[in-house]
Amino acid sequence: MIKSFRPVSCAVACAACLLLCACCGNSSQPKPRILVSTDLGGPDEDDYQSMIHLLMFSDIFDIEGIVSTPTGGGGNVDDIKGVIDLFGDKVRPGFPTVDYLKGITRQGALEIAPYQGFSTPSAGSDLIVECARREDDRPLYILAWGGLDDIAQALHDAPEIASKIRVYWIGGPNKKFNANAYAYIAANFPQLWFIENNATYRGFIHDDNRKTAYGRDFYENYLKGTSPLADDFKNHSNNVIRMGDTPSVLYMMNYGEMNPADPEEEHWGGRFEKYSYTARRCYDRPLTQADTIPVFSVIEMTFDGPVRETEGEQGCCTLHVLGQDWPGTYLGNGRYAVRYVPKKPETSMPYLIDGEGIHIEGECVVSGEWPGMAHPDNYQVGPDWYSDLRDPAEFEGINQGANTVVRWRDTAISAWVKRAREF
Repeated sequence: MIKSFRPVSCAVACAACLLLCACCGNSSQPKPRILVSTDLGGPDEDDYQSMIHLLMFSDIFDIEGIVSTPTGGGGNVDDIKGVIDLFGDKVRPGFPTVDYLKGITRQGALEIAPYQGFSTPSAGSDLIVECARREDDRPLYILAWGGLDDIAQALHDAPEIASKIRVYWIGGPNKKFNANAYAYIAANFPQLWFIENNATYRGFIHDDNRKTAYGRDFYENYLKGTSPLADDFKNHSNNVIRMGDTPSVLYMMNYGEMNPADPEEEHWGGRFEKYSYTARRCYDRPLTQADTIPVFSVIEMTFDGPVRETEGEQGCCTLHVLGQDWPGTYLGNGRYAVRYVPKKPETSMPYLIDGEGIHIEGECVVSGEWPGMAHPDNYQVGPDWYSDLRDPAEFEGINQGANTVVRWRDTAISAWVKRAREF
């Protein structure tokens, strides 16, 4: 059953004040263990802003690792370390040092996972395994800002860690880059504690139509000149609050007042509901306008083509859809496959699959509600899989669940402004 939201009251306002104290390190609760997986340095610059925010609050977490993971290309450990350098060598009681943060930063996979969902271990996936295996009564929360590739690899290499980790993933557009790793995790680790935030996070991204104290002049009015770390904010995302990955951090920041173990409770980083399945649709024919697919669904298309020598060969055919190209895979015996995840509703989504001896055209409709109806192709998941609220009242426009972040946005940013000025 979905827990209903109670309108903001004096009691909630008082709780918000307590949360401001909690997130500033005054909570008596133990620090949560976190590991961040980020595609910082890639084409979407919001990771820079989220890393700046995280470092300013790094005294309230036990940060055990930072992993550079692929999504849309670009990004590596040097990009992450460049932001860490801005943190500075000033001694701040309770904060990690620059040397410590650099020492726990690792390069993850350089390429997105192949069709099977995993490839070879990386320094990043090895670090996930190492951290998860540590003897500690606290779970390891993995905040995934980009790809799932290193998480999938870690689970493949050390399946026993599944019971020791909790994953909060900013999915949505990232999911189309991670269809293979996601499919592997959903199919093989359905009992994983997993928050799949496909649209809720958008409640934190600046919207000119949203009434807020923190708009396009945010940097000039609140961050400018407070520190080199804060000043770097203006260099990314056109000086506008993007910070699409920040809700994962916010989810943990009010630790001690709101329980991160229960995603159905109110959190600065969103409120979520339990899912018994996540959407997948499988086709061995061209799609047509009669096919309606839920947004954020894994679409698996298989088809015949020329017999090739190497089973598992990647890139032997290509899916062209919405201006982007996605590699297909040779399965063997003249069979091919490709996966894709639509990131938003479409009244018509035409596509082309081509390659040597292959030419397939089709189109479909993408509906706006996730995860759609029960379907035999869906991934069946366990009791600890959570995603965006389906309650229509919690939509902000087309963004499912986003209002659960919007209502806390100004409170969370106020805490950040206070911290930046203290920093």
